[in-house]
Amino acid sequence: MNKGRFIVIVLDSFGIGAMADVPEVRPADIGSNTCLHLLEYPAAKQWPTLIDLGLINALNKDVPGFPKSKNAIFGKSNLKHFGADSYFGHQEIAGTDPKKPLFTQIQRHLDDIEADLLSQGFTVERVSRGGLSLLKVNDVICIGDNMETDLGQAINVVGALDYCGFDLIDQVGQIVRKHVHVPRVIAFGGSGVTIERILDNIVVSGDFIGIDAPGSGVYDQNYHVIHIGYGVDTSKQVPIALANIGVENHFYGKVENIIYNPKGTSFACVDTEDTFDALLQDMKDYTTGFFFLNIQETDLAGHAEDAERYIDRLNVSDRKLAQLINCLNPQDFLVVMADHGNDPTIGHTRHTRERVPLLIKQTQHKGLIDIGERDTMADVGQTVADYFGTKIEHGTSFLDKIMK
Repeated sequence: MNKGRFIVIVLDSFGIGAMADVPEVRPADIGSNTCLHLLEYPAAKQWPTLIDLGLINALNKDVPGFPKSKNAIFGKSNLKHFGADSYFGHQEIAGTDPKKPLFTQIQRHLDDIEADLLSQGFTVERVSRGGLSLLKVNDVICIGDNMETDLGQAINVVGALDYCGFDLIDQVGQIVRKHVHVPRVIAFGGSGVTIERILDNIVVSGDFIGIDAPGSGVYDQNYHVIHIGYGVDTSKQVPIALANIGVENHFYGKVENIIYNPKGTSFACVDTEDTFDALLQDMKDYTTGFFFLNIQETDLAGHAEDAERYIDRLNVSDRKLAQLINCLNPQDFLVVMADHGNDPTIGHTRHTRERVPLLIKQTQHKGLIDIGERDTMADVGQTVADYFGTKIEHGTSFLDKIMK
């Protein structure tokens, strides 16, 4: 068993081009390429670390001013999960073999959710737009469809945090979870917003009604969130496989609330710099273990169609990645990747179904290694397991390619 550290950094939504099946399954994503379009966007990019790691090699396109690396281990991965989803994406990275999710609309479950809430002492009111309704709870929380990811894959519980606190938002989310079989119930809230502002941002699309979360302002200040999953078998994932052999897992950012951690530490955070700093501090304290980090602010910028903000968050990430690489020991491995795309220039606010880069750093390596195009991001989880001398059920390790 290796005694070093294996670190996986997910730059949330930083895809490198639409998957081949997009014309059939997601025509709105045709032409999406988050990385390329950000490179072309007229704002200053300070990405020397990402370029050195082989970002342009993985993108495999000539971009003026951004050369391919001559010393990198790189590749790309398709998404095995249906659609383009952060929750499923991270479950896939951890080793899940994802199945097509169950789709639904909040309309089908209003009666059951309302009755359960009322039975537990909540006040509930239906708020209607365009012939559809969502639920307002205790005049501080709204329950509706998630309008940012693939429609039908998630139900949102959105709260005005200053007026209800996060525990109440979580409690309502757990009640909703009992009545719907979508992959995620996402319970979240932020400070500095009111229920009136949340209701002012109700949007309707076809049979779906929910809150425009970026427009409501809940992401802007003191954002708190929990992703309440459904149908994921954590026993087949790499964190449990590692815990079973005594290896600790250290989770940071969104990973902390969507991946089960049976042994180790977790750090909940959204701010990019703070999330990296928590990892950098732990690099001083731990010489072995699996480190799994998500940078969420890139994804939030994609949802807001804010290319400048996206680039700024990548600039910060690049600087922090350079600091992280300086902390690596000779036996350590670093993988920098994404979980899907979220092209802020494509014309909609949802995730985009894109391949993701696999950029791998091992300080002793010299030259170029292309690990190819992987069928599933679970290959990363299997590689982590392989590194520590164990295995999981799904994915194909590429450790033999990067150990050369």
